Amino acid sequence: MLQTALQYSLFILFPIGMAYSAAADLLTMTISNRISLALVACFLLLAPLTGMDLQTFGMHWAAGGVVLAASFACFAFGWIGGGDAKLSAAIALWLGWGNTLEFATLAAVFGGLLTLAVLSFRSAVLPAFAVRQPWVRRLHDEKAGVPYGVALAAAALAVYPHTVWVRMVAG
Repeated sequence: MLQTALQYSLFILFPIGMAYSAAADLLTMTISNRISLALVACFLLLAPLTGMDLQTFGMHWAAGGVVLAASFACFAFGWIGGGDAKLSAAIALWLGWGNTLEFATLAAVFGGLLTLAVLSFRSAVLPAFAVRQPWVRRLHDEKAGVPYGVALAAAALAVYPHTVWVRMVAG
């Protein structure tokens, strides 16, 4: 029973966190610190329950730390938001060292595609029904950023099936 609950937790907690963070960023242009902290807390809770060895545990933290440092450098240059920086580090913590490069590559590709889509959207005239939606107006505003959390979540979900979490449950 506990093993089944653990398996379901591994399969749903991270993807739900990604879906929530993408939706929140799209709708509010903000990624709450609570999302990143919840992901870290879930990692801390689930890692020991899965029997993750200390070396693997440490490598996950190393991945998160490296991504946190790199993403905060990007934040300092104004390239990404602070929520994006913290979310990317929490994602790297979950994905681990072996999957972080693939995640970063996919996040860059998805982020570029998202940026092109948002720029195209911003060049279009909004219909009257869409103008009444605050999140649509915010997304259409040329002075607003790009909800990069959407790209981060998409990249994380694309990489998640290759992680130690899925291997532990499937194997």
